[in-house]
Amino acid sequence: MKTLYVKFIVVTIGMMFISFILAFLISNIHYQKTLKPVNDQKNTKVALDIASFASEHPNLNLKEYLESISLVGYQLYLVDTDGNEFFFGEPFRDKGLSDSTKQSVLNGTIFHGILQFPQKTFVTGFFANELKNTIGVPLKYNGESFALFVRPDIKFLFNEMHILFGWILVLAISLTIIMVIINTKYLVKPISKLTKATKLLANGNYKVEFGIARHDELGELSHSFFRMARKLEQIDDMRKEFISNISHDIQSPLSNIKGYTNLLDNNSISKEETTKYISIINGEIRRLSTLTEQLLLLASLDRDEEFMVKKLFNVGQQLKELIRNYQWAINEKGIMLSYTLPDIELLGDPSLLETVWDNLLSNAIKYNKPNGSIEIVIEAREGSIFVTFEDTGIGMKDTELERIFDRFYRADVSRTRTIEGTGLGLSIVATIVKLHGGNITVKSKEKEGTSFIVELSHGDRSLASK
Repeated sequence: MKTLYVKFIVVTIGMMFISFILAFLISNIHYQKTLKPVNDQKNTKVALDIASFASEHPNLNLKEYLESISLVGYQLYLVDTDGNEFFFGEPFRDKGLSDSTKQSVLNGTIFHGILQFPQKTFVTGFFANELKNTIGVPLKYNGESFALFVRPDIKFLFNEMHILFGWILVLAISLTIIMVIINTKYLVKPISKLTKATKLLANGNYKVEFGIARHDELGELSHSFFRMARKLEQIDDMRKEFISNISHDIQSPLSNIKGYTNLLDNNSISKEETTKYISIINGEIRRLSTLTEQLLLLASLDRDEEFMVKKLFNVGQQLKELIRNYQWAINEKGIMLSYTLPDIELLGDPSLLETVWDNLLSNAIKYNKPNGSIEIVIEAREGSIFVTFEDTGIGMKDTELERIFDRFYRADVSRTRTIEGTGLGLSIVATIVKLHGGNITVKSKEKEGTSFIVELSHGDRSLASK
């Protein structure tokens, strides 16, 4: 079977190979005849200006001055009459330079190493990071003679590279277009259907259909495109649900704040009622604040894995400290807490993982029964750390377990209507665990309790020092 991949490779490689050879030859001639002398002259002027400035300012620190020059994109080599050598900027790959050349520059002769560099290919001459591929100029400083050799680094060479590569690009594109036109009709026709389907998809029509019955890579692409359309449809539905949920979660406390604020305008209400209404308003404000903080955290976690700052820390001690912070809430509800927290070190982001433990522990307390129990256990086995939070709370149905980590999802409202929450906590937990390369599982039985198990890799301890 002649696959589209083979057809495309044969035709494209042939065209690109011919175009590249022609463009390479023309560009190489242009570099050797035009760009190379210009590059030499320009860098000679730069080197002379550097030497002249140093000579005219004997009070400046020569080494600091040359170091500052290197920071803007130059490689420098300085040698005095006694043979003392100093390098500034990026190191040279090849530091070979004849003594006669150094002495010639010390005697006042300018060394045109860039112009005199062997004419092989333009790539070799242009990018060769060698000491002999420099401009050498004499430098007088406080009565002493020096030879200064200067060369721009790769960043500096971009000014010439874009001209050079521009020639290659224009020639290659022009020659390729001419040859591609001949084969476009045969190769592009099947893809046109996919293009039309893409436009429909971009306009929000996810029910795209296209009659491409092929068994090569293009057929596989069409099937992948179809699956992508279905996935985008699901994402769009999730987006609409997200907007609906967040609108409700924001509008509800705002409506309450507005309602109770209007009640406060009534001069006939008692002091006790005023205190009560203010307390409710403050509670709604805290609810909005918590929602905002959690949304910002989720946005940060979704945006970039580099948000994490990993280091080695004692997860057992971290959990013990968290338990101390929640001791008042545990005692207030009469919960029996037991734990097994050995000193185990883990490589991860301690701040983010503390958010995980905080959510799991606060949920275990929040959804527990009065005089219930909570057990927290850390185990290390088979290169992983398992952290378990088990409670005797209200539990969840199997249908609820399937969506427990979805954003804004809340379990049966009739059972939790008196408990504040945003529906984002467990979604944040799952995201953080996933960013750490871990896994979280949940087991629960209605009216019996829930168990969350977080599995995290020990990690490479050698990374902790980095």
